[in-house]
Amino acid sequence: QVQLVESGGGLVQAGGSLRLSCAASGRTFNIYLMGWFRQAPGKEREFVAGISWSGDSTSYAASVKGRFTVSKDNAKNTVYLQMNSLKPEDMAVYFCAAAVNAAGKYDAWGQGTQVTVSS
Repeated sequence: QVQLVESGGGLVQAGGSLRLSCAASGRTFNIYLMGWFRQAPGKEREFVAGISWSGDSTSYAASVKGRFTVSKDNAKNTVYLQMNSLKPEDMAVYFCAAAVNAAGKYDAWGQGTQVTVSS
């Protein structure tokens, strides 16, 4: 099994920045993809950004492209989400996820971290 622990959420003013971290442990050699998702109150969970376990391929939701950057520290088995130019609509609980299968289905989840953006 893979365990994921997020950190780095908090309160920030609109236009500010935050960096989220997700530390993976356990059977990390089974991971194909890592992703960040978010869920705002009353809304569905949505994909934010993803990165291959090798770190050489990334993808982003259109709403965050150019503002958020996903990266990975291979030595620490940690994935980061650098969030710049934050907007009130970015406010949500952010979840880290791992796909431990070649199909790319996310099946391991962290507990989530709250990001609050004040206007």
